[in-house]
Amino acid sequence: MTDPTPARTIAFQGQPGAYSDLACRQVFPAMATLPCDAFEDAFAAVREGRAALAMMPIENSVAGRVADIHHLMPESGLYIIGEHFERVNHHLLGLPGAKLEAIRTVRSHVHALGQCRNFIRAHRLTPVVAADTAGSAAEIKERGDKTIAAIASELAGQIYGLVSLAENIEDAEHNTTRFLIMAREPKWPPRGGPAVTTFVFNVRNVPAALYKALGGFATNGVNMTKLESYMVGGRFAATQFYADVEAHPDDRPLKLALEELAFFSTEVKIVGVYPAHPLRIAARQQERGED
Repeated sequence: MTDPTPARTIAFQGQPGAYSDLACRQVFPAMATLPCDAFEDAFAAVREGRAALAMMPIENSVAGRVADIHHLMPESGLYIIGEHFERVNHHLLGLPGAKLEAIRTVRSHVHALGQCRNFIRAHRLTPVVAADTAGSAAEIKERGDKTIAAIASELAGQIYGLVSLAENIEDAEHNTTRFLIMAREPKWPPRGGPAVTTFVFNVRNVPAALYKALGGFATNGVNMTKLESYMVGGRFAATQFYADVEAHPDDRPLKLALEELAFFSTEVKIVGVYPAHPLRIAARQQERGED
């Protein structure tokens, strides 16, 4: 049984059975999950005390970054306290008694449809874009048409009483979504272990400012794994950058790099310092040829 009190509740964007819901249950099985219509609603649930945490998708290995998150997160008032990598296993869900060979139409989120393009083509299905995966599953249940199926998680099938007509139908075996775990207060891990620091910054409006601002990370040997840019305030000349580095701010290399970054920036804000996920650590070891 899950505990429905706010202190034991985690918020996510989407309907019950969404992949974000699945990630919440995987990482925090003792917590109740709180579905929210929009990312802003999930942030607000934590900020207002209706949930202790939020599970937010940030990027997918196939579809790329999740729209809106990068510019919403720094203004959310929350902090990143962890990351989670969730392998995406898409299921073709239909009504009880439905047969794969009788399916004519498949509904799902645009990303899910794109990630299962080969399967859809091989079975000559007509794809229809819907708002989200779990919502598609709920709609299939309501329609009662055995010729229509949804692409969603196995959890969505369980919640809405559907059956899996085919599993693991995604084109790419590496299809993985990275989630960030958000809380009202920062929770830095102790120095010494593998850590990730996420921060946003605005560079000064001078020639080569970005090049100079990032120089400190190279000279101090700090590995930057992510750098995103996006407009702020609707102005084409005003750009904010979002970055992930594999280091702890209390370690001398990152401390020096952030000092140099601040010299060439108008603002630097640390959004979170959190332990590196085991999948990230394993990937780095594999790149280096370590056991």
